[in-house]
Amino acid sequence: MKLENKKIAILATDGFEKSELFEPLKALKNEGATVHVVSPKDGEIKSWDTDNWGETITVDKVLSEANAADYNSLVLPGGVINPDLLRVNTNALSFIRAFFETGKPVAAICHAPWLLVSAKVIENRKVTSYKSIKDDIKNAGANWVDEEVVVDQGLVTSRNPDDLPAFIRKIIEETREGKHDEQVVDA
Repeated sequence: MKLENKKIAILATDGFEKSELFEPLKALKNEGATVHVVSPKDGEIKSWDTDNWGETITVDKVLSEANAADYNSLVLPGGVINPDLLRVNTNALSFIRAFFETGKPVAAICHAPWLLVSAKVIENRKVTSYKSIKDDIKNAGANWVDEEVVVDQGLVTSRNPDDLPAFIRKIIEETREGKHDEQVVDA
């Protein structure tokens, strides 16, 4: 079963980890999904590639004009800069919370679970992340584990770019499944 008739948002800004945006984007499009790169910035955003700035990508939808109701799931790529900038953006946090409030799948990799902490949607969830933010995740009330990919009622998390194959498979699976009643957090 392909992802035709499914719309997926990838929320990012400058400093996203190149592979963590481009690889899911390609795979989801290959499955037939419509995928929009959503960002607080208009125009293009720049990736981080190993130890320097990398490729850019065109933003499809400015965050201020995006509505979570228009999407079936959300992908949050990591990198250090990207989630650090987004976690202080109230529109970004509201956008993320809207997916949880309606039970829609959310996938976060590497440092992106920082966004889940700031959006206050991670408490009592089983998750993984890049190891350097493990304490942040635990202090927010989540059960952190060191596994390639973790799925908790529609929330998909992975540790780093090495985990991308498993991460992408689970994004596809959870998007196919659709809403998860247990994913919902209080508004």
